[in-house]
Amino acid sequence: MPDGAAAWVVSGYGSVRLALADPRLSLDKRYATGWVGFRLPPALDANLLNMDPPEHTRIRALVSQAFTPKRVQAMRPRVQRIADGLLDALPPGGPVDLIATFAEPLPIAVIGELFDVPADDRVRLRGWTNALLLGGREEAGAAVQAIQAFFVELIARRRAAPGDDLLSAMVAARDEGDRLSEDELTSLAFLVLFAGYENTVNLIGNGVLALLRAPEQLAALRADPGLLPSAIDEFLRYDPSAPVSMRRFPTEDLTIDGVTVPKGETVLLELAAANRDPERFADPDALDLARADNPHLTFGHGVHYCLGAPLARLEGQVAIGTLLRRCPDLALAVPYDELRWRPTFRTHGLVELPVNL
Repeated sequence: MPDGAAAWVVSGYGSVRLALADPRLSLDKRYATGWVGFRLPPALDANLLNMDPPEHTRIRALVSQAFTPKRVQAMRPRVQRIADGLLDALPPGGPVDLIATFAEPLPIAVIGELFDVPADDRVRLRGWTNALLLGGREEAGAAVQAIQAFFVELIARRRAAPGDDLLSAMVAARDEGDRLSEDELTSLAFLVLFAGYENTVNLIGNGVLALLRAPEQLAALRADPGLLPSAIDEFLRYDPSAPVSMRRFPTEDLTIDGVTVPKGETVLLELAAANRDPERFADPDALDLARADNPHLTFGHGVHYCLGAPLARLEGQVAIGTLLRRCPDLALAVPYDELRWRPTFRTHGLVELPVNL
């Protein structure tokens, strides 16, 4: 681990899938005796990534109505306008950094639409999130405080004057008289920002890079845009934004693949390795946009399956589909070995992606 702490790692597809759904592997830090990672303040920590049922079940039920496939598909025209507007602003031919000019601003604009916040606030949210992901401990801590203050103030405004946006719906959410607490509200808003931004940035960046390194697959997708939905899932399998799961803690001594993991010690599930397990995927190291049997684990499995998966897929389809349609000469502007990757084991994504358009 980055700070020298120890963790147990599970990497086989079958074992990872079982572990993702095993209630004896808890996300709740109260069970932890080992490494827990970066600590958030309580106002941002009460989110679905740190909870088990029944608390997880209650909160997920209150917010899941905002992320149904039907509601997400209704956002497609707005996501398309965002993608077209970003590409309209790029200089013809390039070179441009596709991360800074397209992959980052697209999901932050979508999140801005979800929360109905103006352009200036979207720029600030993007800066704080990048600082949290890429900055040192002091910079990340300052970003956490800024994000918390932003959402506390925004929630107060939505409570006083509700709008037609996700945060207003979360404030008003009820289930048999239940409602979200203040910490749960700010934590969920933070989760939508953090997970919805970073994972989509990397889906776009990693997906485009994979295509540019596999010209026959790029040609196939250009020839048949109907491959785009399966292509997005193949990008998610082939090079996931989150190579490892959230840390988990056994609530009892637990045997995994014949090895006993003591209660409370840290367990990491290697999603990237599971997604390339040759016992589950044919030719797992090959990018195959037409792969029909593709039950990748990038979005998880079981009760913690990613609530934002439909939106992430939609953004990936619109972003990459629009880019390929409008940029027929798209190509890397630097050799592959000059590309820089984000310096963290928790996410896998590019710092920049220089391309010619």
